[in-house]
Amino acid sequence: MIFLGVACGGAEKTEVPTATPTAPSPTAEARVTEQDIAGDYSVSGTNEGGGGEYRGDLRIAKREGVYQFTWVSGPKTYDGVGVRTGDKVAVSFTEGSNGKGCGVVLYSIAGDGSLDGKVGYWGVNEAAKETAKRSSGSDLEGSYDITGSNPDGSSYTGKLTVSKQGSGYTFSWDAGTVSRGFGVRDGNTVAVGIGGSQCAFVSYRVGTDGTLDGRWGSPGSTSVGTEIAKRK
Repeated sequence: MIFLGVACGGAEKTEVPTATPTAPSPTAEARVTEQDIAGDYSVSGTNEGGGGEYRGDLRIAKREGVYQFTWVSGPKTYDGVGVRTGDKVAVSFTEGSNGKGCGVVLYSIAGDGSLDGKVGYWGVNEAAKETAKRSSGSDLEGSYDITGSNPDGSSYTGKLTVSKQGSGYTFSWDAGTVSRGFGVRDGNTVAVGIGGSQCAFVSYRVGTDGTLDGRWGSPGSTSVGTEIAKRK
């Protein structure tokens, strides 16, 4: 998502653990879940590796089980597909108005290390699901047995391998066909972009005021960029 902007260094965010709420007060996640993220935003951010600042506009549209994200910055546009779980949003995007081939997974990481994923594909309005149970490894890295459902209702099983690389993790699935992705972890979630080198990713947290606080990058990123999107 190399936007136009004034050259200026940027700093990578560190992973922040998710706080455990105290009952019976409503949690931050519960409060933001009540808000629909669809709408128009003003964005500002930093490019990967301190490659300069940028500003632009973002429109988020609800498409049944997924969201469509469209950024405009100067003469360039970017389009992507996003999914949401609680106060976390994951997006996969590409330059231009056609993101065909790009997909995104937002995994929630359970205490036993298993992954519960919500999946979206560009051009498909229905979300899909995937569960991954770790068979070896530690922390997020390792091998997993996966089961999932596609947007058309068909199911699949296979293997997933997760490895640390640069500022994020590479994901490699083998479920009859092999696919790869790259993503970043934020507390007990990890956002993964799928679709090859043309498909980048964003991991957002939704604030209680509706602001989106994001980190983004490309496959194999060694230093991610940052983005803040504020409602107009």
